[in-house]
Amino acid sequence: MSAIRKIAVTTGMFWVEVPEAGLRILCGCPVDAVKHLLRRGLIVRTEVSGVECETGPNAILLSDLPIQNGWPSNHAEFPLLQILYKQGMIVPGHPGNTGARPLLVGSRSQVNAQMEYLFRGNYGLSSKEELTEAGVPSYMADELMRMKLAFAFGRIMPTEELCRPVYVEREPHEVLNGVTIRRLRTNVFELAYRGEKVEIDLNLGADESFECPYTLDNHFLKRDYFAVVHTGDGDGWDMNRPPMGSIVLFQGRVYLVDAGPNIEYALTALGIGVNEIDGIFHSHGHDDHLAGLTALIRGDRRIAYYAVPMVRVSVFKKLSKLMRIPETEFSQLFDVRDLALDHWNDIEGLEVKPILSPHPVETTIFQFRVMWEGGYRSYAHLADITSAEVLKKMVTDDPDKPGISQALHDRVVAAYAEPADIKKIDIGGGMIHGEARDFTWDMSKKLILAHTARKLTDDERAIGSGAPFGTIDVLIEGVSEPLRSQAFLYLSEYFPEAPLHRIKHLMNGNILSFNPEVLLYKSGQPLDAVFLIVSGLAELLRPGRSVSSLVSSGSILGEAPALLGSVPEETCRAISFVQVLRMHRDLYLDFVADRVKHQELVDSQQHLEFFRRSWLFADNVSGVTLHRLLRAAESITFKAGEVTTPPADWLMLMRTGSGMLTTPSDYAEPLIPGSHFGGTQLSGFSAATASIRFDADTEVCRLPMSAIADIPVVRWKLHETHRRRYIDN
Repeated sequence: MSAIRKIAVTTGMFWVEVPEAGLRILCGCPVDAVKHLLRRGLIVRTEVSGVECETGPNAILLSDLPIQNGWPSNHAEFPLLQILYKQGMIVPGHPGNTGARPLLVGSRSQVNAQMEYLFRGNYGLSSKEELTEAGVPSYMADELMRMKLAFAFGRIMPTEELCRPVYVEREPHEVLNGVTIRRLRTNVFELAYRGEKVEIDLNLGADESFECPYTLDNHFLKRDYFAVVHTGDGDGWDMNRPPMGSIVLFQGRVYLVDAGPNIEYALTALGIGVNEIDGIFHSHGHDDHLAGLTALIRGDRRIAYYAVPMVRVSVFKKLSKLMRIPETEFSQLFDVRDLALDHWNDIEGLEVKPILSPHPVETTIFQFRVMWEGGYRSYAHLADITSAEVLKKMVTDDPDKPGISQALHDRVVAAYAEPADIKKIDIGGGMIHGEARDFTWDMSKKLILAHTARKLTDDERAIGSGAPFGTIDVLIEGVSEPLRSQAFLYLSEYFPEAPLHRIKHLMNGNILSFNPEVLLYKSGQPLDAVFLIVSGLAELLRPGRSVSSLVSSGSILGEAPALLGSVPEETCRAISFVQVLRMHRDLYLDFVADRVKHQELVDSQQHLEFFRRSWLFADNVSGVTLHRLLRAAESITFKAGEVTTPPADWLMLMRTGSGMLTTPSDYAEPLIPGSHFGGTQLSGFSAATASIRFDADTEVCRLPMSAIADIPVVRWKLHETHRRRYIDN
C-alpha cells in the first residue's frame, strides 16, 4: 500500500497526505481553497472526544509565484483559520489543540509575505501609532486598540505563534515526522517519505485560471434608477454560494459593496463587465470581502475605491503582501476616494454613511440613501457586525482594560437598529458576527439575513428573508435608458471631434441583447452592422489560434469588415448576457466619411488588431483606449545580433522578429511577435542587468509610460511579468 496519497483537487491545487507521518498538506492555496476541499470531501464534519469539529489539512504549501496569469496564487487566510478554529488547533480545551502548530511551507520570500498578510488579516492596523497615521484621532485610536485587544484575548500575537514556517530550498528539508520536501524547479516540488516520492507542479498552463468552487446561473440585469442587486448571502465557508455582497445601481452607475472571492465570476453571471464598474464601497479587509479586489484592476480604467481612511490603509497594507507590490501602487490601480466616518458623503447624488462596527480589523457598515417622492429611499449593508451579547460583554469603564466604552456600545447598537427600506445583516454568529434574534423588532421594511453557510432556522425565517444570487430589490424605478446614455459617452470618447448631431444620428440604432454563449457574428460570414458593446462580456475567437481576447463595454466590433468591405476574421461569442448598440454598416460608413478620411481609419485597423492579439492588451482594453494607444505609439527596429537593455521608461511590444531575454540569475525567455519588454519603471524593478539579444531583424512598437500608466490591467500584467523575470527566478 502506498505511503503517500496525492489527489488533484482543482486547477493549481493538490492534496497530499502521509498517514503514518500524520501529515495532510494542502498544496497550492488559491482563493476559496477551503471550499474546494469541502466539495471534494477532503474536509468533513466529525466528532472527537464528544466535540464536533472538522477534518482538514495541517500544512499549506505555497506557490513560488505570487501571481499566475493575472491572479494571486496564495490565499492562506481561510485555510489557516479552518485549521486553527474549525479543527480546533488553537481553541482552548479542544481535543484538536495538542500544542502543534499548522505548517506554512514554501520559499522564504513567499512564506514571510504570507505571514505578514495573515497578520494583517488577523488584526488590521496593530498599534495606536498605525491608527493615528491613518487619520484616526488619538482618543478614538485608544478605544479601537482596546476593542482589538478584547477580540484578541488581550494580546496581539505574532503570526509565528499561530503557524510554523518551513522554508523550501533545492535540498530536501524535513516537513514533519520524516517527510521531506525539496524544490525541483520553480513551482515544482518533490515530497518524499521512506523511499516513496511524489511530484507537485503548481504552475498554471498559459490558458488556465483558478476555478470557482460553485456554479451560478446567468441573469439579465435590468438597470433601474436606484436598486440593490444581491451577489451573495453566504460566507467564507459556504461551498455552494458566494459570500455576502451587493451591487448598488444608481443613475446607470454600478457600485459594488465589498468584493469577495470570484467576484469576476459573479459579475459575468450578471452580465457586467469590469469596465462597467464605477466604484466599490469597502467595509473591511477580510478575504471573503476583499479577495475580489484583484479582479477589479483587470480593466482599462481605475475604479473608484470608497472607504474610510483607516479601512483603506488596513486593506492596502494587507493587499501589498498578498500581491507583492508596494502600498503606494494602489493609488495607481484604484481611484482612491476617502469617506468621512459617521457623515453622509455625497457621491454624485448617492448618499452613503460609513459607521464604525466593532470587529478584529477596521470595519464599517454602510447606509445608502437617495431622495425621492415622500422622502429618502434607503439600503443598509451590515457586514461583519457583532452580536448584542458579545457587545455587552465587551463594555468596561476601565480605560486600561480590553473592551469598549458604554458610549461606543450605545452608538453601535443604535446604528445597527436604524431602520431602512432594505437592510442586509450578517447573522454568522460566534464572537465576531451578528445574530438574527438581535433584529427581531427591527423596523426596516425588509430584512435580508446573510453571511452564513447554513440554512435559516424557523425562528430566523420569521425575522427576515434570504436573497438568492441575482435577485434585485428596486428602491426607485427607472424611466430613462441608462445603456443608451452610456453608448453616447463611449461614442463621444471614440470620436471626440464629431459633431453632436452626427453622434445622435449614429445612436438611432437598436440596442440588442444576446444570451450567454450565443455568437454575435461568425468568422468568414458577411456582417451588415457594427456593434458597440454597452454591457456584458464577449470574446473574440480566431480560427487556428488558441489565444482569445476578452472585450467588454466601450468596444466597437465589426469595424474592420465595415471599413474594408470584407468579412470578419474572428468569431465573437457572448460570455455573459451582452447588450450592444447596433449601427448599420451604411450608417457607420456615412458617419466615418463625414468626420475623417476613410483611409485613416482603414490603416488603423491592422494596428488595432495587433494590440488586441497581444497578451498585454487582450483583456478588457476597450476600443477607445486602443485608439489612444495607437496615437501614442512609435515604430522602431533592431538589427539581428543587436543587444539592448530593457528600457525602464518605454514599453516595447514586438511586431516582428525574435530575440532572447536573459538575466544574471540564468533566467531566459524567448521573445516572439506579441512579446513585450521594458516598462519596468511602473513596477519599481530594475532590469539594468538584463539583456535582450535579437536573433533576427525586429520591428517594435514603442509606447511611452504616460500612455499606459492609467490602464490598471496593463500595470498589473507588467507586475506579473517583471516579477517572473527579475525577482521570482
